[in-house]
Amino acid sequence: MVLLAAAVCTKAGKAIVSRQFVEMTRTRIEGLLAAFPKLMNTGKQHTFVETESVRYVYQPMEKLYMVLITTKNSNILEDLETLRLFSRVIPEYCRALEENEISEHCFDLIFAFDEIVALGYRENVNLAQIRTFTEMDSHEEKVFRAVRETQEREAKAEMRRKAKELQQARRDAERQGKKAPGFGGFGSSAVSGGSTAAMITETIIETDKPKVAPAPARPSGPSKALKLGAKGKEVDNFVDKLKSEGETIMSSSVGKRTSEATKMHAPPINMESVHMKIEEKITLTCGRDGGLQNMELHGMIMLRISDDKYGRIRLHVENEDKKGVQLQTHPNVDKKLFTAESLIGLKNPEKSFPVNSDVGVLKWRLQTTEESFIPLTINCWPSESGNGCDVNIEYELQEDNLELNDVVITIPLPSGVGAPVIGEIDGEYRHDSRRNTLEWCLPVIDAKNKSGSLEFSIAGQPNDFFPVQVSFVSKKNYCNIQVTKVTQVDGNSPVRFSTETTFLVDKYEIL
Repeated sequence: MVLLAAAVCTKAGKAIVSRQFVEMTRTRIEGLLAAFPKLMNTGKQHTFVETESVRYVYQPMEKLYMVLITTKNSNILEDLETLRLFSRVIPEYCRALEENEISEHCFDLIFAFDEIVALGYRENVNLAQIRTFTEMDSHEEKVFRAVRETQEREAKAEMRRKAKELQQARRDAERQGKKAPGFGGFGSSAVSGGSTAAMITETIIETDKPKVAPAPARPSGPSKALKLGAKGKEVDNFVDKLKSEGETIMSSSVGKRTSEATKMHAPPINMESVHMKIEEKITLTCGRDGGLQNMELHGMIMLRISDDKYGRIRLHVENEDKKGVQLQTHPNVDKKLFTAESLIGLKNPEKSFPVNSDVGVLKWRLQTTEESFIPLTINCWPSESGNGCDVNIEYELQEDNLELNDVVITIPLPSGVGAPVIGEIDGEYRHDSRRNTLEWCLPVIDAKNKSGSLEFSIAGQPNDFFPVQVSFVSKKNYCNIQVTKVTQVDGNSPVRFSTETTFLVDKYEIL
């Protein structure tokens, strides 16, 4: 079998996507495709047509044709089998068999065509292998994009905060009868307060830019077209710029889980000299017919002190957990003091906690198979119908004190059957045709919005829709353990502190 070209064309012979597997000019392939509709006999049910030099093997796809151009001595049976594989590839990347949709995903189709045929000969691949070969998923790219989005979001939040400060300064100056301060490039104080606020909110303030070191002048020599690592330098410059403006930037590390990437989307908080970070991660596995197979939760309080004078302190912990968590203090923490008075302090009161480093002072663990402990129950009911399956899936929040944000319930779909038909839905959905998943997205699940459902229909079997995966992030921890007060060892005087609480998903599956 020698395959010359594979193309998707209109009924008039206009090429939308064409991939040549041997040396052919553009004029030649356009001429072959333009002649193709004129050679077909409308009254006959053939799937191929021949000329003196080539053979066209084709399959109609609504208003388009999938056409293979081969030599006349090619094996027609192999050609038909290859044509079927080409025709199945197209719906994997295009939601509709229309000209504009094909054009939009032309490069994805070309990459897939190259996996099917190499140098004119058919490769021994199937649809699943083609999808795997062409996906080329990059974890580093995902981390880079997540960090970049977080940095941009934090920069905008800082911009709005500075705008409010400048607006407040103007109001205070007007109350005291003084001349209001200028606003950089926005002119003098003659601008009215309302318009100033709008302009400041929408435009980046230029006032604090002298803090940033000026960029060195570019040499006048010839520049190279491609530079490895150029994007990384841009990101580093962006990070340095934000750091110089007082921003706290999270560093990205290879190998982060999805839950950790979600954690970066949290808005920045004001950190005091004594800062506590309370983090919990949950791993949960449920059966599709009910029953908790395993639930494991790990939590920790991380202490960070940024001022030497607050090194000798004690943390007052309030533990209202009734689920039976196992607590464990750091070896340097006075365990007797914690057991008797719920105070976290060092064994040697004369010593200080480390400064400018995160120290885990208390951690806890909960492992159970008790169904009543499940924070969010997911009930998925696929039922077979004449055209495939009708799937009903619903969620219910069991812990009313929790507030889950950015909830994504991911339902796997069978491959090669197209997009699901959505019936009723609470929230929004995304269909990922390349990964064959349906993502049910809910911004917030709390006591006011504790239940919801989704209904959709699609071809497939009930087993095709498992395992269902869940991800979310919460600012309230599952086990009710909090630091309520911080006092100094000497004098027992209170110390101002800040707390950051995060509840994340490590793995949450319904099998």
